Amino acid sequence: MHFAANSLVGESVNDPLKYFNNNVKNGLQLIDVMEECKVCGIVFSSSAAVYGEPRTIPIPEDHPCIPTNPYGETKWIFEKVLHAYHIAGKLNYISLRYFNAAGADPKGDLGEDHSPETHLVPIGLKAALTGESLPIFGTDYDTPDGTCIRDYIHVTDLAQAHILALEKLEQGENTGIYNLGNGNGYSVREVIETIRKVSGKKVVAVESPRRPGDPARLVASSQKIMDELGWVPKFTELETIIDTAWQWHRKHPKGYADARKAHSA
Repeated sequence: MHFAANSLVGESVNDPLKYFNNNVKNGLQLIDVMEECKVCGIVFSSSAAVYGEPRTIPIPEDHPCIPTNPYGETKWIFEKVLHAYHIAGKLNYISLRYFNAAGADPKGDLGEDHSPETHLVPIGLKAALTGESLPIFGTDYDTPDGTCIRDYIHVTDLAQAHILALEKLEQGENTGIYNLGNGNGYSVREVIETIRKVSGKKVVAVESPRRPGDPARLVASSQKIMDELGWVPKFTELETIIDTAWQWHRKHPKGYADARKAHSA
């Protein structure tokens, strides 16, 4: 299973060479080593960013791929590499196109803690815990409230999809490309309001300019993976997804006090 990549959309626009070197060049080296070691199957972490600005909502897997940023372009290129190796008879693969992964282990053992953090849900929960303001990047998109709309999938459901994909490869199935989302779109403002509701805290949102490369809407059709792999998401409501993340962040506030102190300074 290949998860490694640089994955920040804005950074990819400002430093595209970094993304092509790591996500494509280093990926090719991985494929070379797999061939040397006679490893002939791979589950690849791809992204909804391969689609670019969608023509239809929800987005099916056969939607044209026209990425709007270098990050999405690198994921699309590597998918084409995998397809070429498959056609050559050297590799079977399954590519999983993630939409917005969020949430935390319901048992409380694992949660989302990146440095730097760029994902809306953990940033919003951090704002609820520390009192820091939360930026909204772009309020003039062609959406009902002017902010970007995304499809949020719980990390536990995401993990289950990888297990099903691996089992399919082990059964000798050739290849497949699957979206991973819940099929429901929520705007940035809706997510922030849900964070306020779940946490019971005041979250101050500050309108900021758009980030380069962000599509207005990304909402998945995941019917294909349900039909072919039997995938059934267990966490389908945004409030439930955010609540699992909130419970984890409440119990693991490491670094938040320091961040608040630095923010005040």
